[in-house]
Amino acid sequence: MPVLNRAVGQSRSPIVVIAASSGGLEALFQLCRLLPANFPAAVLVVLHTSPIGPKLAAGILDSKIAMPVSYAHSGEEPQLGHVYLAPPDHHLVLSADGRMSLNKEPKVHHSRPAANPLFESAVAVYGSHVIGVVLTGGDSDGADGLRSITGAGGVGIVQCPSEAYDPSMPIATMKEDHPQYILPVEEIGPLLSKLVSGSRREALEVHGR
Repeated sequence: MPVLNRAVGQSRSPIVVIAASSGGLEALFQLCRLLPANFPAAVLVVLHTSPIGPKLAAGILDSKIAMPVSYAHSGEEPQLGHVYLAPPDHHLVLSADGRMSLNKEPKVHHSRPAANPLFESAVAVYGSHVIGVVLTGGDSDGADGLRSITGAGGVGIVQCPSEAYDPSMPIATMKEDHPQYILPVEEIGPLLSKLVSGSRREALEVHGR
């Protein structure tokens, strides 16, 4: 499968980064089930999970959606049309060469994995070619990271707090940043398909931004 063009400022393939916590597995399913198997971007996900719990989320999601899903491994290059989850108790970040890297640095907003390190490292590598999504969850993880994404010219998307299982992360993100889109989760998948297919203007018109 093709890998992403990682040259900063030259990348033709966007990268999608997603944050989720309480109620996040169901939200991810609702989002990803609407993405095609040939989705032209890699999707990297931080889902807050117990550090001692079994690694089940990737297998559950993989059995339900068209795109392959796996836990990320250090040194692995993200492939287009693939979903990668941060494993329990490890931050997932992108290295300068665009490869995925795992670490056990201190928790961020009480979480490891946390979304902010992933979001900020994605901006450092891909600049304006990052699409960030904050879904349901407690606390405020993802808020600072999404601000970094939109500040670099990328796209910020937040799940509507009114439909989120836990609205804390979406609300915190909206207070910290001005994301371009605030949508029900079932509208986020089709929007991502438009955005990564180069139809950003069409997406803006459809959603009234």
